[in-house]
Amino acid sequence: MKLLLIEDNATMQTTLRRSFERRGMQVLGCDDGARALALWQASLPDAVLLDLSLPGLDGLEVLSQARAAGLDTPVIILTARGTVGDRILGLNTGADDYMPKPFDLDELEARLRALVRRTAGSDNAAGSARGPVWCGMHVERDSGAVYFGGQPLELAPRELAMLQALLGKPGHAIAKERLFELVFPGESQVQPEAIEVVAYRLRKRIAHTGAQLVTLRGLGYLLKATP
Repeated sequence: MKLLLIEDNATMQTTLRRSFERRGMQVLGCDDGARALALWQASLPDAVLLDLSLPGLDGLEVLSQARAAGLDTPVIILTARGTVGDRILGLNTGADDYMPKPFDLDELEARLRALVRRTAGSDNAAGSARGPVWCGMHVERDSGAVYFGGQPLELAPRELAMLQALLGKPGHAIAKERLFELVFPGESQVQPEAIEVVAYRLRKRIAHTGAQLVTLRGLGYLLKATP
């Protein structure tokens, strides 16, 4: 399990990181709300432990922005704010569970694993209809449309073909020649440089998603998460 731990208390973060790593988890730590969203998008964890009182950006705002960006990672809120109103607010913002501090570590681990199991089951049930989510985007397998935050992106057919190919291998370069074959199939009269025009247009179309289309000279193109 890959776990993203967003907690600004250094002692708490160190304790939780060591405890969960001893239990076989990979733990990524972040102590600032403003950086948390970018790390969340780039790392695509299996679960998130989120403190509410964070510098830079409040935990509820981090969660709200993550859900708006289409990040559906299961989230457990950890906080000293233990009132019923705080719990309701956190759950309504998009949290899946809520544990007030102090908490029992064994119970937290059990809730984490149960939450990830339920999410994996839901993803498997929907797997035939939807591809993996990356930076809030996914390809609907039936229609081929690309969705971001639950809404289809408005793309021209060639832009769509290019994005579909890049989302198949996010973070990995795809050769310009291969992309040309996918974007302009059987169109021998089109010049190879035309792929650069499609890339230029697509780059503007996805600028708001948190993904960046990068040109690698001599290699091709790749998608990476905006830092």
